[in-house]
Amino acid sequence: MKIQAVASRSDLKRFIDFPYHLHRHTPNWIPPLKFDQKNIFDPNKNSVLQHCEYQFFLLYDNEKIIGRIAAFVNHVANDYWKEKIGFFGHYECIEDQSASSILLQTAEDWLRQRGIEKMRGQWNFVSQDIGFISEGFEIPPIVLSTYNPPYYNDQVIAFGMKKAKDLLVYSCDTTKGYKIPDRFLEFTDRIAERYRVTVRPINMKKLVEDARIIVRLTNESIGDNWGFYPVAESEAEQIAADLKMIVHSEVILIAEIDGVPIGYILTLPDVNVILKDLKGSLFPFGIFKLLRGIKKLRRYRIWALGILPPYQKKGISVLMFRRLNDILADKGVYVEANWVLEDNALMNNALVQLQFDLVKKYRIYEKEIRL
Repeated sequence: MKIQAVASRSDLKRFIDFPYHLHRHTPNWIPPLKFDQKNIFDPNKNSVLQHCEYQFFLLYDNEKIIGRIAAFVNHVANDYWKEKIGFFGHYECIEDQSASSILLQTAEDWLRQRGIEKMRGQWNFVSQDIGFISEGFEIPPIVLSTYNPPYYNDQVIAFGMKKAKDLLVYSCDTTKGYKIPDRFLEFTDRIAERYRVTVRPINMKKLVEDARIIVRLTNESIGDNWGFYPVAESEAEQIAADLKMIVHSEVILIAEIDGVPIGYILTLPDVNVILKDLKGSLFPFGIFKLLRGIKKLRRYRIWALGILPPYQKKGISVLMFRRLNDILADKGVYVEANWVLEDNALMNNALVQLQFDLVKKYRIYEKEIRL
């Protein structure tokens, strides 16, 4: 076995293509669109890469690719956290511990050379796409999340990595009888009246403006959350462009008090339902399947929620869930809150009280690096 740094366009193409070969017979692996994957690894298209130092690696057995890994340092994150943390991500490997150890050791060595004190992962270049599934493998991955076989966890543990944090996934399904508990209907009515909260959908004609509002609310509302670092408001245009094609505007909601935004809930339709049959390509007919299918989707991911600190612990997050429920309840939907930090007691308690079911866990691992 030999490992090589990705050093050319052809290498990068092989890096991108490898999961399509590795997982082609894996039932719950959803082939992402290849042009999206190309954009993820292009610093001109993915702003995250613009403040990262990174290297991609491919592992070969003779001439056959058997693994890949990305190693990177996110300088914006480290400056915010005041730590020297490096990441591995976009990890894919055959079921072979020797192969896995070579990949992980290469990433660790690369980070060590840059003075990094701790390696953490899996941590990908897509927002919120972090961690390995550790429970709930039977549930297909929802939009903007990935699938991994169970043995990935065994491989990183065998390499010496330890749990850093679990991310919890909850769901409800109105086709199976879910109803928001009655007591929350009166409760949220009182909350809306007491604090004069109104809730509106995003305005597609002012999508960039609303994206800026969501970015600002995110930075101000979850700044203390583990793993968070600020997003530049200048990235709102990219966020808006990414969302425009797949968004259901009625389920991205902004809460306001006297016209001033104080919170939001960002819910996305699960385009993975459509992507599963497209084999990574929109052509020649995939684009039509995607455009026709998006409005018919009845699976959703609650991707993010933020409430400004002065309005937290006042029931406004539950009010946001109530408003989302009002919009979706009669449509026969599956909704997944993906994901919640295991130690976010307020949000975990809210979802339990709303009678969401815990259905999946992701685990992030870390390892001290001896310099």
